[in-house]
Amino acid sequence: MGVRTAFIGLGTMGYPMAGHLVKAGHQVTVYNRTAEKAVRWQQTHGGHTAATPAEAAKNAEFIFTCVGNDDDLRQVIAGKDGVFATAQPGSVIIDHTTTSALVARELAEASQQHGLYFIDAPVSGGQAGAQNGTLTVMAGGDAAAFARAEPVIRSFAASVKLIGPSGYGQLTKMVNQICITGLVQALAEGIHFAKHAGLDVALVMDVISKGAASSWQMQNRWQTMQNNEFNFGFAVDWMRKDLGIALQEAERNGSTLPVTRLVDGYYAQVQQMSGNRWDTSSLIALLEPPKKA
Repeated sequence: MGVRTAFIGLGTMGYPMAGHLVKAGHQVTVYNRTAEKAVRWQQTHGGHTAATPAEAAKNAEFIFTCVGNDDDLRQVIAGKDGVFATAQPGSVIIDHTTTSALVARELAEASQQHGLYFIDAPVSGGQAGAQNGTLTVMAGGDAAAFARAEPVIRSFAASVKLIGPSGYGQLTKMVNQICITGLVQALAEGIHFAKHAGLDVALVMDVISKGAASSWQMQNRWQTMQNNEFNFGFAVDWMRKDLGIALQEAERNGSTLPVTRLVDGYYAQVQQMSGNRWDTSSLIALLEPPKKA
C-alpha cells in the first residue's frame, strides 16, 4: 500500500496530478476551495475529500500544494485551518505552485519551526504533461526530504531534479519561463515571415524542426499558431503572472531581461484583445489578428 498523501488545489494541473497519485497506489485526501470540484475528483479517482487544508494534511506523510499565487499558498499552509495546524512532525510539504523564491524560503523556514520540511517544486509540461503524468519538476529544499519525496513525485513526473536549497526550484522555473517567452515570440515571427515570403509553412517547419531551430514550442504549437487556434494550453494570464515574478527577481539580483520585458508587454496587448485565457502561443495574434466570426 502506498503512502498517505494530501493534495491541496485541484486546478488545471492539480486535478490530474492528484489522480496520478491514486493510480500509483497512494492514499490521497484532497482539498479544493470549490468543494464541488473535490467531490467530482473523488467520484472519478476515489480517495477522500477534506473540508479544510488542515483536515487534508492531518495524517499525511506528504502534503502537495498547487494553488494560484504567493498569497494563496501562505493561506493554505500558514493561515487559519492551514497545513501547519495539523501536519505531523517530519511530514514533507511539496509545493507545485509557481511562486516567488521569497515565499518559498519564507515557508521553508516556517515549516522548519513546525518540525516539517518544505520543498518548492514548480513544474513544466503544461496541462498535457499533468494529464499524461510526464511533468518536469525542478525542486529546492532539504536533500534528505527530497530523497523521501522523489519516488512519490514521480507518480506524475517524467523528470524530477533537486537544483539546490530552498527557492532554487522557483528560480529555475523563472529561467524556464524566460526561455519559453523568447522562443514563442521568435516562432510567431518566423511563421509570420514564412507566410509573407510565400513559403509552405508546413514544409518549412518539417525541415527546421529537425535542426538547430527545433524546440518543444515549434513541434507542438506551430500548426495551431498558423491556424490562429488558442483556446487551450497555458493561459496568457498565467504566463504574465510568472513573468512578473521573474522580472521582480531580476530587479533584486541585478540581471537584465530586455526580451522578457518586451514580450511581457506583448502579452499585455493580447490580454487587451480579450485573450487572457488563450494559450501563450497567441503572441502570433498580434502579427496576424484572428478573423472575427
